[in-house]
Amino acid sequence: MTIPAPDLRPEAFLRHAEGEERGFWARGDRWVAHRGVVAELRGGDRSVDRFEEVASAAREFARDPFVPEGTARSPRLRYYGGFSFRPDHVAEGVWSDFPAWLFHVPVFELEGEGSGDAWLRVRALVDVGAGQDVFVRLRHRAEALRAELTSAGEGSMRPRAAVRGRGAATDRARWEDTVRKSLDAIERGVISKAVLARTLDVELEEPVDPVDVVAHLWKVNRGSYVFLFEPTPGATLVGAAPETVATLRDGVFHATAVAGSIRRGETTREQAELAARLLASEKDRNEQRIALDDMVARLGTVAHQIRTDPQPHVLTLDRIQHLETEIRASVPSEVGILDLLRLLHPTPAVCGLPRDSAMAFLSAEEPFERGWYAGPVGLFDAEGNGIFVPALRMGVSTGSGWRLFAGAGIVDGSVPASEWEETAIKFEPMLEALAASGAEVAHAGDAGVGRAGPPRAGA
Repeated sequence: MTIPAPDLRPEAFLRHAEGEERGFWARGDRWVAHRGVVAELRGGDRSVDRFEEVASAAREFARDPFVPEGTARSPRLRYYGGFSFRPDHVAEGVWSDFPAWLFHVPVFELEGEGSGDAWLRVRALVDVGAGQDVFVRLRHRAEALRAELTSAGEGSMRPRAAVRGRGAATDRARWEDTVRKSLDAIERGVISKAVLARTLDVELEEPVDPVDVVAHLWKVNRGSYVFLFEPTPGATLVGAAPETVATLRDGVFHATAVAGSIRRGETTREQAELAARLLASEKDRNEQRIALDDMVARLGTVAHQIRTDPQPHVLTLDRIQHLETEIRASVPSEVGILDLLRLLHPTPAVCGLPRDSAMAFLSAEEPFERGWYAGPVGLFDAEGNGIFVPALRMGVSTGSGWRLFAGAGIVDGSVPASEWEETAIKFEPMLEALAASGAEVAHAGDAGVGRAGPPRAGA
């Protein structure tokens, strides 16, 4: 059941849902927030094809006689969640509430766009043979929530008292030594690229509101795909990905190949100069070309009419600039978004090449569990449409603690010190979002990042 709700904002909707499962997905002015769980699809046997397992579970649930057919009043089901980076992921530590894959069909969805229009949707499992009065009851439930949220106020970001904390980063010398190991493996022909990540652990005296964190990310990263997924109250994944793994709608595929990085600069002139330097960089163009060529080759096994930009362009984000190429294609009706994820994940932009060799290298050299970092997160519907992005520029929270992740693509010509600085820039979106939410973090040791206080002007 869907009702118009132009007076509702996602921040108020999500804050009202504190203590429930909830999520938020947005790019620019288009967004959807959800809360509660009608049904959960959760990873089980790690020996099976997890993308097919999700697709099969979704098909079975959609055929359940207790699930109403999609109508104008109750559109087709959508599933929200994601996958871990590795298929053999074990849910433990900071990732204890994030299994190898997990998707929710929510009770409530609030969806909006830049025009100001928004719609509130409510779902429920019903008994076989339930009459039309089920829609009346659902409408009353949606209208009651809308009235409660409207009376509660707008729900924009609220002033927060300072929450002190400390951050501890990956040891720089050890990480740069791993970069040199990557370069040695590249020289020996074992791999042609490896994407090495590092972590920054932030421990606060008390929790900050993850809704504030994602609201700030959304405000200042309009060109990124911003996400929040809280599968269990208190366990939250938040981030702002600069690229898509796969988007599919009615047989039309879209994705972006993003790689190569340089800082944005403090002025318009400096930004333009740095963008020109990035476009002229043979090392960065090679890194981006590796990602593009692999995605196109894999896509070519199922798609047709594949089209790419003739040259990469510069994607300028709040703190960093990348090389980006748009990819579009036509996909047969029997191919769904999960089939495409099986082909494309992990892309060279988050893993390296050759895929299996790079994955083995990362497993041996990264001293932490990636969990859902760089795994595909997003949403899909019962007809196989959907959008998934890699979980990048992100953090995972358990209580008052946050673990942040950032990675850099290592190719021939990479310089360890420069790659360290690149990852430092990639921590900034989450650090500034935490600062905007009240966190004051003093970083221990050589974290490669500065003190996270109030955001700078224009952030």
